[in-house]
Amino acid sequence: MSKVVVGLKLRTWLILLALVAVVGLLTAGSIGKYAVGQQGARTGASDGATSEEAKDYARTLSKAFRETSEQVLPSVVAIFNQPAATRTSDRMSPSEEDEDEFEGTPFEDMFRFHPELRRFFREMPSMPRMPRPGGVGSGVIIDANGVILTNHHVVAGGGKITVRLQDGREFEAAEVKGDPKTDVAVVRIKGADHLKPAKLGDSDKMAVGDWVLALGDPFGLEGTVTAGIISAKGRAMGIADRESFLQTDAAINPGNSGGPLVNLDGEVIGLNTAITTRSGGNQGVGFAVPINLAKWVGDQLLSTGTVKRAYLGVMIQPVTHQLAEQLGVHARQGVLVGDVQQGTPAAKAGVKTGDVIVEFNGRKVTRTNELQFHVEQTKIGSTVPLVVLRDGKRVTLQVTLEEQPANFGLARRGLRGGFGQPETSQFDKLGLEVATLTPEVAERLGVKGGEGVVITQVRPGSAADEAGLSSGMIIVQANRKPVKTVADLEKAVGEPASEKGVLLLVRDAQGSRFVVLKPEK
Repeated sequence: MSKVVVGLKLRTWLILLALVAVVGLLTAGSIGKYAVGQQGARTGASDGATSEEAKDYARTLSKAFRETSEQVLPSVVAIFNQPAATRTSDRMSPSEEDEDEFEGTPFEDMFRFHPELRRFFREMPSMPRMPRPGGVGSGVIIDANGVILTNHHVVAGGGKITVRLQDGREFEAAEVKGDPKTDVAVVRIKGADHLKPAKLGDSDKMAVGDWVLALGDPFGLEGTVTAGIISAKGRAMGIADRESFLQTDAAINPGNSGGPLVNLDGEVIGLNTAITTRSGGNQGVGFAVPINLAKWVGDQLLSTGTVKRAYLGVMIQPVTHQLAEQLGVHARQGVLVGDVQQGTPAAKAGVKTGDVIVEFNGRKVTRTNELQFHVEQTKIGSTVPLVVLRDGKRVTLQVTLEEQPANFGLARRGLRGGFGQPETSQFDKLGLEVATLTPEVAERLGVKGGEGVVITQVRPGSAADEAGLSSGMIIVQANRKPVKTVADLEKAVGEPASEKGVLLLVRDAQGSRFVVLKPEK
């Protein structure tokens, strides 16, 4: 019985403790509600004011979007491209539309049963690539006399180009001129009155984070406007020969190409050109040709029909962290000269292989495409200062720019086999094998005999492989010293300082560049 009594007493105490805890929680909740209510009574006006301020800000931004759209939309046009090879039919047959293009993708069945949708994807880049001609694109009127700015890939193909205005009127293009290197083109229509040209802005003044609107005809949906910001500047994506794209997260889709990217002042600051995507649609990474570049190209196309560019005659590459250590400069401080072609403006001015170009015509240089655009847009025949870092010292040279030859930059003939020469040597720590450069191989690559050694083999996964070296490349320098024989390279690799890396100058069919190889331990 005593055990039962004790058990009852213990149970009673537990029940009492639980009741006390519940009452405490209820009391605390009531007090908390009262405190919150009192605090709300004291700050209610403040919260209301904050909410109104937020709404006012949203209304202001919405008004800016609305007014900008109303201002620019009348200048936006739809462009329909019917390539010459398919003009005999309004609808292309499956065989003509490259039915296998989407085979094995999620779009295969969709395009099989809905072939009319295929045309909206014909001008879409693929992670990324230059779109094919044909289909639907966009453009922007820049002159009341009927001049329209767009992308070259929108009007390429030599077919029938039809322009549809925002009011529904359609005109066949009377003149089409394009520059594939920048993917910029101009289209002229005649007989159209009451055209409203868009204002052109200054793309150089745009900064990352600035609001922008993208206008155009995605998927054939005319007069579409999307909003976003400038995500980055100076992007080079390997889509065109000359690239310095504005990147934006404003939605860009197939059909937007050639349409304007505008700031909140209603000024065109870019031409929507391409997207990077894994789904086939917008994923927030779009690219636009800066309007300053597009205007420069467009002006020349209108006046002469071609684009003339100045040039230096050098092969250049970025200054990476590894290269910076070897050269004694800061990473991204200038661009490195990998080769100077004979008889070019750079050679005449005294530019040398291994120089780091840090300024051109008073402008600092940090990226290769930045230097390229500065040079090409400088007046042909003018003499401008060029500042280089050479052996740690600043050297100012005077270079007289000349017109870029039509075949400049074209790759020379590649090498195929024939490297099994006497005096071979293996560099196990670097992961490569080299041999003496014979006159036959030198002639095929376009270099002088006895100028460098040829790489005959690269071990997969080695330092040489990771640096992008391959058989057929010529090593012409090691640690800034000429390499004429295998023994020269062996000496450079054997130096004590080589433990930190060997700076090599290599040459192939595409040109010359510097690489740093760190020997394996």
